[in-house]
Amino acid sequence: MTTPRPLSGKSALVTGGARRVGRGIALALAEAGADVAITYRFSRDEAALTLQALESLGSQAIALECDLRSEASVHSAVAATKNAFGHLDLVVNNAALFQTAQLESLTIEQWDEVFETNVRGPFLVAREALPHLRAVEGRIVNIGSLGGQRAWAGHAHYCASKAALHMLTQAMARAFAPQVSVNCVAPGWIDTGDQPVVEALRVAAKTPMQCNGSVKDVAQAVLFFATGPHFVTGQILVVDGGLGL
Repeated sequence: MTTPRPLSGKSALVTGGARRVGRGIALALAEAGADVAITYRFSRDEAALTLQALESLGSQAIALECDLRSEASVHSAVAATKNAFGHLDLVVNNAALFQTAQLESLTIEQWDEVFETNVRGPFLVAREALPHLRAVEGRIVNIGSLGGQRAWAGHAHYCASKAALHMLTQAMARAFAPQVSVNCVAPGWIDTGDQPVVEALRVAAKTPMQCNGSVKDVAQAVLFFATGPHFVTGQILVVDGGLGL
């Protein structure tokens, strides 16, 4: 039986696609038939491994070093993706910076670093990719967070940045319509295998579904927006097992 490949003939750019959730998203897109470009900043070795995995799935794939805070770097990454595949159909703004810091001692440098990556980065990538996406009635999927809807005291700057990304998603949806749909997947606690076990168990116990989410859960939500009705736009899909209820 042939596995359906709804993204066959499409191409995607996944920022921060070398590891963890971004890697899972990139692999899911490749399994669905897409050619995939991933960006990385420091994870060169992980990017090389992910590139091999993408190619093993039959995907044309490239890995691009990119500083999402830089207009020039983003321009180069988007141009390289378009040149490699001939078109750009989907952007997944996944790259993000997560920090723990008490609000009363939060520094300007910490605040700016998180916002530059988590808000400016998706804005720059979307703006740069927009002409290519409009040409093919493409899609943007931003990766937000439950933290953008629920306040976490030890992560105020992260939560504020993700709330900004949620609003940016809706503003983009209005501004880029009707050619481009823009949506957001907002994960809760996702088990990536490198979190403290005690904390993971504590969160799972508080979650109505009595477990933490998986990378596959997030990737499947991205696939919904990547392959579902183009008419769906401006939506924030929370993937948290009910944790935010």
